[in-house]
Amino acid sequence: MDLRLDETGFGTLKIFQCPEEFCYGIDAVLLADYAAGAAKKQKNRCRIMDLGTGTGIVPLILSHKTDAGYIAGLEVQEESFALAQKNVFCNNLEDRLHFFRGDVCDFNSEGMEGTFDIVTSNPPYIKSRCGIESRNRVKAAARQETTGTLDDFVRCAARMLKDKGEFFMVHRPSRLVDLCESCRANRLEPKEMVFVSGKPTSVPNILLVRCVKNGKRELRIAKPMYVHNEDGSYSKRILKIYEKTM
Repeated sequence: MDLRLDETGFGTLKIFQCPEEFCYGIDAVLLADYAAGAAKKQKNRCRIMDLGTGTGIVPLILSHKTDAGYIAGLEVQEESFALAQKNVFCNNLEDRLHFFRGDVCDFNSEGMEGTFDIVTSNPPYIKSRCGIESRNRVKAAARQETTGTLDDFVRCAARMLKDKGEFFMVHRPSRLVDLCESCRANRLEPKEMVFVSGKPTSVPNILLVRCVKNGKRELRIAKPMYVHNEDGSYSKRILKIYEKTM
């Protein structure tokens, strides 16, 4: 496995990745920034769990953007889990970041259920047996529901969260109905949605959702976000998320 050590652009954070398998994208960055807003309110008391953490990019960014004292990640793939652990030590975050190898379907979370203020997830977007599955096992698991369905991720999030805890997920707009049905079935009430598109005039291709465990029924559609201006330059909002000067 050929590894690459990349600068994340967030402070001094670095991340080991394997280009042949899977590298994080803008989805993970948007998710981490979205959840960071809620985590900042609780300061170092906040406990966060990231489901399907991969190489740990969401917890890494959250460690930079917030003061959360305990940030955990759950990953089923052995290769990705090993890299997540490596990234903890690479960034000297052993006191704040904690990764577990396990499956969202049957993770032995004894002592952890109902203990997290925030749960995040950037799960596989494509249903199993839909489309062409990658021959690379790690890449396939990151893109398609080969190791866990949307329902599995939502159920696990509901188990981990405290009452009134918040669940943040990034997904595709095409799975909006599936997502809402699953969340409500598991007592995670959708409270806010943000649609993200490539440009102001483009159709949204990313969906950010915030849910509250045992929350009241009321949904807010937030102001849409777009990655690029019509001239191809990055939008002000994206530059702010990536902490770049305008």
